[in-house]
Amino acid sequence: MVVVGLGANLGDRLGTLQRAVHLLAERGVRATASSRVWATAPVGGPPDQDEFLNADIAIDAGTREPLDVLAIANDVEATLGRVRLVRWGPRTIDIDLLLWNDRAVQSERLTIPHPRLTQRAFAVLPLLDLDPDPRLPDGTRIVTLPAPAGDARPVAPPLALP
Repeated sequence: MVVVGLGANLGDRLGTLQRAVHLLAERGVRATASSRVWATAPVGGPPDQDEFLNADIAIDAGTREPLDVLAIANDVEATLGRVRLVRWGPRTIDIDLLLWNDRAVQSERLTIPHPRLTQRAFAVLPLLDLDPDPRLPDGTRIVTLPAPAGDARPVAPPLALP
């Protein structure tokens, strides 16, 4: 399963997550399933940020390689007004490649599985909506790892699929 994480804490957060799903599909990266939408406190950045809304989506990447999907995700972020001013700061949208089947990727531009995937409730809890027993490429069952840090609560049903 190829999994993409979506997060937003500026503007119409829920609308932006939904728009990201549609923009990805318009560019050939179609969501096949969505987690519920989760509300989470910001992690790692300035403390005076609004709460995030997060969802994970399973995607059909077709024959695309991870770096191709990353480029599409970055294009969608730009279309939705993402500006990278402060690391882990507020953002209209954040799109991260979390898992790519049983494949590990390590490059200057991309690391899969996402390097902090198992440490973030905003990524793991939505992932568990998609797969109750997900595994990392090395076979590690995520549910056997320590619970990730951060408060999270479901606030909306899964995003609509295009």
